[in-house]
Amino acid sequence: MSHNAESTAFRSALEVIRAVEPRVADAIGAELTDQRESLKLIASENYASPATLLAMGNWFSDKYAEGTVGRRFYAGCQNVDTVEALAAEHARELFGAAHAYVQPHSGIDANLVAFWAVLADRVESPALKKAQVRQVNDLTEADWFALRRELGNQRMLGMSLDAGGHLTHGFRPNISGKMFDQRSYGTDPVTGLIDYDRVAEAAREFKPLILVGGYSAYPRKVNFRILREIADSVGATFMVDMAHFAGLVAGKVFTGDFDPVPHAHIVTTTTHKSLRGPRGGMVLCQPELADQVDRGCPMVLGGPLPHVMAAKAVALAEARRPDFADYAQRIVDNSQALAEGLLRRGATLVTGGTDNHLVLIDVSGYGLTGRQAEQALLDSGIVTNRNSVPQDPNGAWYTSGIRIGTPALTTRGLGTAEMDQTAELIHTVLTQTTAGANADGTPSKAKYTLDADLADKIAQQATDLLAPHPLYPGIDLA
Repeated sequence: MSHNAESTAFRSALEVIRAVEPRVADAIGAELTDQRESLKLIASENYASPATLLAMGNWFSDKYAEGTVGRRFYAGCQNVDTVEALAAEHARELFGAAHAYVQPHSGIDANLVAFWAVLADRVESPALKKAQVRQVNDLTEADWFALRRELGNQRMLGMSLDAGGHLTHGFRPNISGKMFDQRSYGTDPVTGLIDYDRVAEAAREFKPLILVGGYSAYPRKVNFRILREIADSVGATFMVDMAHFAGLVAGKVFTGDFDPVPHAHIVTTTTHKSLRGPRGGMVLCQPELADQVDRGCPMVLGGPLPHVMAAKAVALAEARRPDFADYAQRIVDNSQALAEGLLRRGATLVTGGTDNHLVLIDVSGYGLTGRQAEQALLDSGIVTNRNSVPQDPNGAWYTSGIRIGTPALTTRGLGTAEMDQTAELIHTVLTQTTAGANADGTPSKAKYTLDADLADKIAQQATDLLAPHPLYPGIDLA
């Protein structure tokens, strides 16, 4: 798409929106301005292409399409079948997967589909076979009661939250924690790295139905071959949530033991983050789980979002282009340059560096909580998010860490030299921020002090750093 065509398309769209609710049009324009002017370092965010964005705003939004390709509960879904089949085809080819399911609306939805597919395969199907019936509606009340109790009495083993795991991996505040009896494996208290021997020991003791690999804040590679061997040794289904690093798998930066797709029974992901697509989810699986996964709607999901599946098809097609592999490698190069720049300036990093797209700073060395650091950086035009570190004394709300990532800035074209400059800006803000006190004089975990002039200066430097790398240069909304 030419720059003129992009500009015309988005300007026209805003004019249509403005005629109905101008405040929404203003908010959309303001968001573009904010993203253009801020150093976006949130590891789970990126910039989708204009083609991907436009694929979401169309008539597919009007369609109900429960079911799967060729097996819908509504008539008139032939065009939805086309885009869903294309998205699944691109996903299979991109990741070398046997089966792809592109309907999940988000990462948690993808995980729920995976969990219930495993439960259906490992618990429900044997119960139906034992009762000699085809479906749950044919069970007696007594058999149905027994099955429901058994479905709710299964175990999951996953990475602990403070070590970098995710809330959807069986933790109590999330629905997954209410579904499963969950236990966690952590990381080595000295190195911060996964200790696979301890994971194996935990698996032998706990005997989970599902062993979960994957993370949201672990800055190193994971050996999925070893985790699969551990899962096999205790008869567990091995599931990997690769939402954060899917782009590194797609771009063939993570291969062999570090590519989860050949090793896991089932893999979930989001389609944004490092994959650079629309906000949504996806499930990849081995053939034996395909039928159960395809029952995600209505088992877990509501009606599919055909307009988002269309955007997934576009983004996955983009990821199959040769230049995506170069992009994925540059994400890691930039992340490592950012880590090295911070280490040279005296920052403390969890695991001492990174192998992937993210860096986790322990800001307690600056005398700050994660919440104080996050807000001070935001005041200075640097967008990050606070995150727990291993054995975090400040808990999951205030935290002691800041998680930063490079997918978005790499999309804008910034390189390793700019990452070193970014490290300098971050370090300057954190060294010049002081923790505040509560009204009674006790230390505050939220209040902080940062000179407003310095914050403005850093924000301007951030804008200057971004200036040679304009965001959506073909889109002019003026």
